[in-house]
Amino acid sequence: MKRLLLGAFLAAVFAVALAACGEDAEPVVITKEVIKEVPVEVVKEVVVEKEVEVVVEKEVEVVVEKEVEVVKEVVVEKEVVVEVIKEVEVVKEVLAQTFATAKDRNPLIGDLEGPTILPGFVPATYSEAPMLAALVKEGKLPSVEERVGPEPLVMSPTHEIGKYGGTWHRGFIGPNDGANAVRAIWHDRLLYWNTEGTEIVPNMAKSCTPSDDGKRNVFELRKGHRWSDGAPFTSDDFMFWFEDLYSNKNVIPSPRQQMLVMGTPVTMEKIDDTHIAWVSELPYWLLCEHQSLTQSIGGHARMGRGGMGGFAPAHYLKQFHPNYVGQATADKLAAEAGFDKWGAHIKSKNSAYNNPVLPQIAAWTTTRPITEPTWEFERNAYSIWMDEAGNQLPYIDKIVMTVGESLEVLNLRAIAGEYDSMARHMDLQKLPVFLENAEKGDYSIKLDIMRHGGDAYVCPNLSYEADPEIGKWISNVDFRRALSLGIDRDKVNEVFFLGLGTPGSMAPVEGSLYSPGPDSVFRSMWSTHDVETANQILDSIGLAEKDSDGYRLRTDGKGRLTIDMVTYLSFMSYVQLGEMIREHWKDIGIDLGVKEFERGLTSKIRSANEHQLYIDTNWAAENAMVSEGSAVPSYSSHCNGPLYGAWFASDGKSGKEPPEGMQRAMSLIKKGKTLQGNARREAGKEAWRLLVDEQWRIGVVGMTPAIQGLRVVKNHLGNIAASTINSAHHDNPGLSRPEQWYFKVDPHTH
Repeated sequence: MKRLLLGAFLAAVFAVALAACGEDAEPVVITKEVIKEVPVEVVKEVVVEKEVEVVVEKEVEVVVEKEVEVVKEVVVEKEVVVEVIKEVEVVKEVLAQTFATAKDRNPLIGDLEGPTILPGFVPATYSEAPMLAALVKEGKLPSVEERVGPEPLVMSPTHEIGKYGGTWHRGFIGPNDGANAVRAIWHDRLLYWNTEGTEIVPNMAKSCTPSDDGKRNVFELRKGHRWSDGAPFTSDDFMFWFEDLYSNKNVIPSPRQQMLVMGTPVTMEKIDDTHIAWVSELPYWLLCEHQSLTQSIGGHARMGRGGMGGFAPAHYLKQFHPNYVGQATADKLAAEAGFDKWGAHIKSKNSAYNNPVLPQIAAWTTTRPITEPTWEFERNAYSIWMDEAGNQLPYIDKIVMTVGESLEVLNLRAIAGEYDSMARHMDLQKLPVFLENAEKGDYSIKLDIMRHGGDAYVCPNLSYEADPEIGKWISNVDFRRALSLGIDRDKVNEVFFLGLGTPGSMAPVEGSLYSPGPDSVFRSMWSTHDVETANQILDSIGLAEKDSDGYRLRTDGKGRLTIDMVTYLSFMSYVQLGEMIREHWKDIGIDLGVKEFERGLTSKIRSANEHQLYIDTNWAAENAMVSEGSAVPSYSSHCNGPLYGAWFASDGKSGKEPPEGMQRAMSLIKKGKTLQGNARREAGKEAWRLLVDEQWRIGVVGMTPAIQGLRVVKNHLGNIAASTINSAHHDNPGLSRPEQWYFKVDPHTH
């Protein structure tokens, strides 16, 4: 047993400070704390670890109102429950070193910080935003105590208790930009992660408890939790989702990987109103982790429009479902709404993106759909988020996203200071311009780095069949290795990433959970610039013949060997990056054609197995056991081989059987769900070793702030982290908890 001061522990991990502010319409502010020493036990290889200690604190608070002089004393008794949900171990020192190294590259990369979740702590009194208090007074809303219930999700803010009010202004690029809200606004997963990304913490659920054999995972919900329309949020919403949506082929035609363990289905059982069990024939040790990250079962707001999410508002959706209103009525309602089938209709009604009347549980709910010029949100009166002083969160009243005609327009608006906080779509190559205009725009720039290789990478379609000659070479490991050796990654890093990245392979950061091994081996494996070796390899595999311009010839007698690369307009200049690689490959005699498409169209091209090479970001690659597609083709539109992805997703029932090495990696990834601790880590490491050595994907530059890591933040926003984890899994800025951001200026003028 170690004995630590709770206050010192929290400060060391999160650097939390409480500060008092004394304006009217502000939340209650704690100005004094008494911390009791509590024992904390260090336990390894434990999925759920709990330490419970009761700490009674007395705090005296003096609040001076501006309009009426009132002095009040408040005595608060706190029962602090220190509860840590662990599924993975991470070497914190190594990750800290990663960020320290990044800070050496640029001072705009700050220290990781964020709020601290306080599991089990319930403030003695609740407070609410003035706009809600007025509705309560008018009899239009129940009291805040009734709305939140006895088990709120409480956090200690990043820097200080904030104040209510204001509108957060952002930009988006239209109806296909749904992840804009997912990252910034909708954080309704059952579980979440701490600031450092090292421990799972409670979120919508209080806990996830696996059975001793891992075949039964029980989630405990919060008593009194309600949907945004006031209806109870209970295990019935999970059972409705499982029985009436997920299990109905009119809604979900085929099983999803997150609901399968080695091909065997996962089911759900209601225990009582606040306990729901996920049951599997084989151990499912990864389920708690799946519920904490971006996955098909990881939250209603993001996944509901596709019929997924793990739960859904049964009381609302039953009116569109034939099991409850009859087939004729369900079909009639669908037809009236312009849908051919009731399954598509009910999914549209379950879309938080498009349906403002859909009940939600996120801190802000949709008031104007994504199809409008402004996509708008307003605080959820039934939000269970709360600061430790008892103030219901969020602090900010509303969010307004204004559509931009292009990425350039979004960046120009950000440079002009029109957005309060914006990282999505911000162009790292414009960093000098952002810095030049920061004072005039009254904003600060912060850089958040990713933790894996492949922030930009080349993705060969290993199942390509349209041109057998091209398919033959793309599927040849030596050909791929030669292509990789032909890229001047240092030049790419300097031009496209301003020297802030790490050139090399796809491997996640050294020391992370599934890192294949030392960077000295796996970062550089087949990933240095070696034109001489690349040419020797290409000559040796039968591509020695060249045309008069020095380009290699096809072996079927049809002229020059030309390979096409598909790119899309999005987070960075993929087409320009492709064009630079084209210049590099001239030195090894490979002719590259670079074609740019709208992002939605590229998905159709991939699904049709029509692309040869693709360029993208390897999203969420720091945890390949959860984000399976970051290591192997895992679905039927995967850039690395749609036919292989279909084979993986269907457990071999469709698609095309992959080569032996890839089958081995796929097996390791699938088996990972059934493994614990070191066994799972070793499986993940081996999969990465195979990927890097076989060059299924060709990493270019990684560990950069280029993809949603250039954060533009107005100086009037409070509780802003100096740095936050940049990850598609964590949906940055999610870990910095925008629910506790606030306007330091008078919000009524904003």
